[in-house]
Amino acid sequence: MFDSLFILFVLCLNVVICEWLARQPGLHHIGTALLVIVVTAIEANLGIIPTVETPIYEGIFGYVAPFSLFLLLLSVNLKDLRQAGLPMLTMYLIGSVGTIIGVLTSVWAFSAPQTIGTLFYALAGMFTGTYIGGSVNFHAVALHYGVSKAGNLFIASTAADNIMTTLWMIVTLAVPRFLQQRFPRTLPTTQTDTTDKGGGNPYQDSETMTPNDLALLLALGIGSIFLSKQLAAVVPGVPFVLILTTMALVLAQFRAINRLRGSRLLGLFGIYIFLAVIGAYCDIAALLRDGQLAIILFGMILLLVLVHGGILFGIGALFRQDWAVLGIASQANIGGATSALALAKSLGRPDLQLPAVLVGTLGNAIGTYLGILIAELLRTG
Repeated sequence: MFDSLFILFVLCLNVVICEWLARQPGLHHIGTALLVIVVTAIEANLGIIPTVETPIYEGIFGYVAPFSLFLLLLSVNLKDLRQAGLPMLTMYLIGSVGTIIGVLTSVWAFSAPQTIGTLFYALAGMFTGTYIGGSVNFHAVALHYGVSKAGNLFIASTAADNIMTTLWMIVTLAVPRFLQQRFPRTLPTTQTDTTDKGGGNPYQDSETMTPNDLALLLALGIGSIFLSKQLAAVVPGVPFVLILTTMALVLAQFRAINRLRGSRLLGLFGIYIFLAVIGAYCDIAALLRDGQLAIILFGMILLLVLVHGGILFGIGALFRQDWAVLGIASQANIGGATSALALAKSLGRPDLQLPAVLVGTLGNAIGTYLGILIAELLRTG
């Protein structure tokens, strides 16, 4: 049994270590975000910290991640949507279509009714939901069809999903940078390099803050999360994260709040902790324990995501879209709003932070519906 304080100590220490590693020659271009995922995944698979759900992990997903998302949005200006809103939305929807095609292709290629069993359609719906809008939809579809009670099938599918989510974060961090070097795209004039620590960069990660700034940020964040959860309970059709995003966006238009010091610093730290937990969930042993079933599930997911990525990046390349937009749109599909926001931050694209969250929350809204739709089509087809 792992103590929650020890786990949190390790996660925080990993951020310190990875911040130091990211400043070393040869590792600078990898970035803290990717290093945090990799280092934590190694530790988790060595047994230093758990790879399964714990109260501290649930707390980070339930509170730290949305709180960090809220803080990072406080410095976002609505005019960024003019630069990336429509391209991001279009590419995200293309990515969603790619996910559906990928699901159907993998079900056919792996003869899922025979290899997976009677719940193959539910599994396809779970993968559709999670790779259109994130893990919230995965669990929603699983609960709807009772897959959560299916033991090995649910454990193996969860492990395979977590590993692929980790791997795809690495892919979407690396591929846009590589393609930008080989096939450069003209970047918008508002695009700012967040690695610049100069005083003129409004998105720099080092800030000086006062106790008043900290108290206001905590009050705004905690209060907004509380109100968002209350509203989500009253209006169940509207996702909590979408309500929280709207609150942050409205508050960010007030100059006094927009200029609060420390929002980016605290938000970025929270995102790193969130990414560390993603790495911790990368349980390779759990995937291998189920043998053939695990291999089939991972093969299905791998083919699904490759089809998704091929369609999205292929069409995006054809229309000469910004590589970062393609990577972030894909991450919004595969990982959800918070992962997409973390990727926008890691790629040095503050102008894409708001669009990343918006398409990610759209995925939260439609993922479960589309997942159940695909599951029903396969069950009755």
